[in-house]
Amino acid sequence: MSELKAKLRADMTTAMKAKDKLRLATLRMLLAAIQTSEVSGTEAHELSDTDVVSLLQKEAKKRNEAAVIYEQNGRGELAANERAEEQIIEEYLPTQLDDAEVAQVVDTAIAQIAEQLGERPHMKQMGQVMKAATVLADGKADGSRLSAAVKARL
Repeated sequence: MSELKAKLRADMTTAMKAKDKLRLATLRMLLAAIQTSEVSGTEAHELSDTDVVSLLQKEAKKRNEAAVIYEQNGRGELAANERAEEQIIEEYLPTQLDDAEVAQVVDTAIAQIAEQLGERPHMKQMGQVMKAATVLADGKADGSRLSAAVKARL
């Protein structure tokens, strides 16, 4: 079992004992999403910590998008609940890179691709640069932030 999944289970038990309903419901939802992911596909498999972090990022993004929609439709109480769930999920995610660190990751990725190609990459090679930058960021930067930085640098 991945360390992050074990931590989620332990924190769920703590939330049960503390009678923290929001945290308990959120952690149960996360563990259910992990379980669903593990049994999906042709055969069951155990998720690694990297896979669990990726899944948590998707769940946090869902909560953020739902909160925005609720706010647009004047449903502040539902938006507040989604934001609270998003904050709980973010406690388990790695610390996000700041703008300077994202720029450094993108510059490193561009240098790697330039070395492979023998010339500085252009917009046509954005996919290659994004792939390298995503690996370097290791889940610590949102894809949209990386994409914007790559576009600015190319």
